[in-house]
Amino acid sequence: MGKIISLLNHKGGVGKTTSAINIGAGLVELGKKVLLIDLDPQANLSLSLGIPRQPNTIYEALRGESELEPYTIRENLDVVMSTLDLSGAEMELINEAGREYILKELFEPIKDEYDFIIIDCPPSLGLLTLNALGSSDYVYIPLQTQFLALQGLAKIKQVIDKVKFRLNKNLEIGGVIATMYDSRKILNRDVVETIKKYFGEKVFETLIRDNVSLAEAPSQRQDIFNYNRNSIGAQDYMNLCEEILQRIEAEGK
Repeated sequence: MGKIISLLNHKGGVGKTTSAINIGAGLVELGKKVLLIDLDPQANLSLSLGIPRQPNTIYEALRGESELEPYTIRENLDVVMSTLDLSGAEMELINEAGREYILKELFEPIKDEYDFIIIDCPPSLGLLTLNALGSSDYVYIPLQTQFLALQGLAKIKQVIDKVKFRLNKNLEIGGVIATMYDSRKILNRDVVETIKKYFGEKVFETLIRDNVSLAEAPSQRQDIFNYNRNSIGAQDYMNLCEEILQRIEAEGK
């Protein structure tokens, strides 16, 4: 049975979509089969990978008009794309019975086909995010190593704790990912130390360094490994993926 991971931060611009894409691609490089779910109405993950508009997206699936229909990017890497229509889904589903469990039900027929399902959550804490957390085994929190990124950490943890209590007893904070890190900047180093004080060993040892290739790859509709596998960004995400597998394996034991 595949592990389901949500990437969550209600602040935008922290590297959430970049991490979702490149963790997925990195796990494929390590021999895993991965499904990426673009649950953000901005559809940045879908745009970054150059996915052509599909007849049925995550929006149609959530509305009950279709099953999940993955689009294959390359061998062992599939994506369920998003669309701007998804921005209206929360209002449209507000009266649905069991609306927090729609995504979990959609995963049931396919979750055994993948080693990992990775969900790129929207930058909000609404119904779409609740669906993601309600179906996940782990939530990863990407955090930009800037002062403002620390604001709202307590709110994120509060939401995760409530979901664990009310919707999904199996949900765990799988890790915190420090992104856009520059070791030359005292502020970046201080923020990492603050994050470690707050989350302890949940913080991944791998720091995602600030790297131009990570910014360039989406413009070429590629993940970092296809775009420039010799870049610092590719090295960091590969190290992160290896650390993710080590943690999950250790918890399994």
